Amino acid sequence: MKAVALTRYLPIDDPQSLLDVELPRPTPGEHDLLVRVEAISVNPVDTKVRSPKPQVEAQPKVLGYDAAGTVEAFGEAVSGFEPGDRVYYAGDISRPGSNAEYQLVDARLVGHAPRSIDLADAAALPLTTLTAWELLFQRMPFDSEKGGAGKSLLIIGGAGGVGSIAIQLARRAGFTVIATASRAETIDWCRSLGAHHVIDHRQPLAPQLAALGFDQVDAALNLADTVRYWDILGEVLAPLGHVGLIVEPSSALKIGDPYKAKSIGIHWEMMFARPRFKTADQAEQGRILERVAALIDAGELRGTRTETLTPINAANLREAHRRLESGKTIGKLALAGW
Repeated sequence: MKAVALTRYLPIDDPQSLLDVELPRPTPGEHDLLVRVEAISVNPVDTKVRSPKPQVEAQPKVLGYDAAGTVEAFGEAVSGFEPGDRVYYAGDISRPGSNAEYQLVDARLVGHAPRSIDLADAAALPLTTLTAWELLFQRMPFDSEKGGAGKSLLIIGGAGGVGSIAIQLARRAGFTVIATASRAETIDWCRSLGAHHVIDHRQPLAPQLAALGFDQVDAALNLADTVRYWDILGEVLAPLGHVGLIVEPSSALKIGDPYKAKSIGIHWEMMFARPRFKTADQAEQGRILERVAALIDAGELRGTRTETLTPINAANLREAHRRLESGKTIGKLALAGW
């Protein structure tokens, strides 16, 4: 099968950073689906795993943590799927990734793809959607239906991949959503997704919130820079508020007042925790994806793909990584077809 892989961890401008290779087609284990991958998307985790380091892989390592495609075969413990089913998933960071024509994925992590969108749109959803859903509705104490009613939510990094779906999920749950963005096109994007207000994260946040009538917010998602916004979020979060984090801090955080004084809940989300540690509830990820597919098909959520490169090959994946590392992408970038 065709695949894109690495053996050395190099800057993305190096043509050897991602390579076109041929690998054997895998055989499904007991809980696996064998999926013919038809579309993928890229996330910051792809670039972080690929980032330069001295390590050398003895065998080609396939990256990729978002995919949509068609079920080809499955293991004996799998139920609920048939050959030919269209599926989407983010998979397991500890297994070979989705940048290959065929991939094995634990069926419990997989959902049937939305019927109303194409596979490139479906491939753009899983990792960011699972991250936003788990953070808002499972790590933080809010119900996915009306859990935000009467509450305000600040989303730092609203135009990114996770922010683009978090805005929609939060609006649907009843929150008053305040997103941050700094360019005209990202401001328009956040508003189009349902943000009630958009403020500039390059400028002090508290005065902008106050100008909108928010001296405090009930909850915040920091999807950009944990350290940079740590102190200001401690200031603007209400007593008994909640903050959700997804980016590992670049330096030590001051875990104390005002967080302690206000009894603010601090919630970490790592989408790969369930598959990595084989938690008893890892099938929850498949259930979330099934629920989101139904919401997409009902018109209650929309896809977040803004661009597609084709075909899936090393040159286009290097370009996708390059754009993601620029920090200027909006929504999600997908690749489709071999």
